Amino acid sequence: MSSCVFQYPTQQINVAPKNGAKKVRPAELRLQAPQSARDLIQDECRSLVLSNQQLKRLMAAMEKSMEEGLATSTKKVAVKMLPTYVDSVPNGTERGDFLALDLGGTNFRVLHIRLDGTPQAEMRGKIFRVPESIMRGSGEALFDHIADCMAKFMEENGLRKDVKLPLGFTFSFPCAQQGLTKGKLISWTKGFKASGVEGSDVVTLLREACHRRKDIDIDVVALLNDTVGTLMACAFQENTCQIGVIVGTGTNACYMERMDRIPKLAGYVDEHDHTPEEMIINTEWGAFGDDGTMHFCRTKWDDQVDRESINPGQQLYEKMISGMYMGEVVRVILEDLARKNLLFCGNFEAISKAHCFPTKFVSEIDQDLIDSEQDDANFQKTYQILEDIGIETVSSSDCANVAYVCSLVSTRAAHLTAAGIAMLLNRMNKRMVTVGVDGSVYRFHPTYPKLLDEKIDELIVGDIEYQLMLSEDGSGRGAALVAAVATRIKAEKLALRKLSAIKFSSN
Repeated sequence: MSSCVFQYPTQQINVAPKNGAKKVRPAELRLQAPQSARDLIQDECRSLVLSNQQLKRLMAAMEKSMEEGLATSTKKVAVKMLPTYVDSVPNGTERGDFLALDLGGTNFRVLHIRLDGTPQAEMRGKIFRVPESIMRGSGEALFDHIADCMAKFMEENGLRKDVKLPLGFTFSFPCAQQGLTKGKLISWTKGFKASGVEGSDVVTLLREACHRRKDIDIDVVALLNDTVGTLMACAFQENTCQIGVIVGTGTNACYMERMDRIPKLAGYVDEHDHTPEEMIINTEWGAFGDDGTMHFCRTKWDDQVDRESINPGQQLYEKMISGMYMGEVVRVILEDLARKNLLFCGNFEAISKAHCFPTKFVSEIDQDLIDSEQDDANFQKTYQILEDIGIETVSSSDCANVAYVCSLVSTRAAHLTAAGIAMLLNRMNKRMVTVGVDGSVYRFHPTYPKLLDEKIDELIVGDIEYQLMLSEDGSGRGAALVAAVATRIKAEKLALRKLSAIKFSSN
């Protein structure tokens, strides 16, 4: 083992807010260690701090990429800007029983939702695991697993199998939709690699899996992304919701776009021979930067995480933000610092194990940093995490520096997300917009929501007003709400046709 280059005074470490501020900013952390050691660590990590100038450059590049995606369905573009064919939000009159399926990560959910025309919704659901062997097996096995989960849920909840309930299917992967109930998977993300699915209609695969069982029947009335579900779930409570954002295992956003700004949908009419004024666009912004436009704010550590991922060169924006990668970004930074004798007295073996530092550790250590401000830099949880990983030589200074790195990486993730949201708000230029947000990073990281909110406020222009709203079970409840809206609109159009037929016959 390498000897320590610097001897940190273990009793003098104090990580505190500058000038009495209530919140610690990473660049303001002051480690009471020898000046040269502190400066070296901060110099190493300087590229993780993004200025507003850099973020505004990123916003301009992202909007340009999005406009390219809105212009064409055939040209290869980084940000796909996929039409969702959802052009209405709940109006509060939806009634009935609906099923929702939610496949968006390592968990899969089945839900039953009852609407009675009020802002309340009665909901029952169950979470099922998606084993890694199924995630990376065959597509048929994956959809058979989904159908099996549905059958178990319906039996456990006494749902009659002879009644075909409308179903909303949240499928949170890049999908090219040709309509509300037809969409082909473009490419897997979030660790999924099930064969035979890319390029296929996922609604058809779901229906075929159900038919193979012969004991359940479904009426898929809507296919949607989890960001659309997030938007719809918040719109059910707050009708100004026009943007949906997910920051969890992966990241994505959707928003209401004017039809006259979607060249690739020029001349579009829906199944009711109507051209809507707006449509929700699924940005698939996780792939922003795949064409090299983010090179100015990426680091050597981001490049390493990308190289060692299962999809090198893809989802680069997502890899700097989401829960699937945030912990690994921190780990490779800590390994690099340890190899340079700046951490753990040069003991880098334990931290060199890939994926040994999950994102939940980042959240726990960031919380430990907050707690340690009131407890003389105790870092009890950080000590425990590092020891559990197998690092033998951990000092108070190491804990403070690990917390510093975690804070830098999570703050950068919040600021990158804020840049995307602020760009959408500026583009939409509406007086008041509610942004529905969901995902494990947003929900469970102790400072992420506040960092996100403050940075959006710095980056928006004009007199735009906005609010962030935590989506309550967006991908589940939202799927049922899309199904409910689709069912309501279909019934309304049918009623209008019958009325027109009656009027015509009476003449």
